Amino acid sequence: MDSRHIQQTPYGSTTVPSRGNNMNHPIASFLRQLQSQSPEHSRQRLGLLAFFISGGILLLLTGITATAFVLGFIAFLPIIIISSPIWVLLFLLVTGFLSVAGFLFGTAAVVSWTYLYFKGMHPVGSDQVDYARSRIYDTAAHVKDYAGGYFHGKFKDAAPGA
Repeated sequence: MDSRHIQQTPYGSTTVPSRGNNMNHPIASFLRQLQSQSPEHSRQRLGLLAFFISGGILLLLTGITATAFVLGFIAFLPIIIISSPIWVLLFLLVTGFLSVAGFLFGTAAVVSWTYLYFKGMHPVGSDQVDYARSRIYDTAAHVKDYAGGYFHGKFKDAAPGA
């Protein structure tokens, strides 16, 4: 090997290019830049490269999924149209059942929580309700005291002999 063709990299290893015109290749240029930068920059570049590769794969899978959905919808559209009265009835029944079940569950939860709260068993959130009740009571007492003093002074002014 001729010593004129051996190149020294920043990390101390030597590389021998197979051809002189390969050094202008985009991949060789990218690898040369990676080797010339600090490890932190190369880690950032590799992370960015991984981000773009995984993003591209996910974008491709999203496109395939959307295309399959549209083609399937087009293929099954005649069946959907013919059986639409069944689908509408089924949709209304399922929606009504889920609504009634949800309202019953919510009502049972509220009744259960209220029962436990008034029995003194301290259900979840009862400390917040107690704090809110005490704040409302304190505010009402403060307003009552303020209004009583305010009106008492006004009544004295209205009836000086009283």
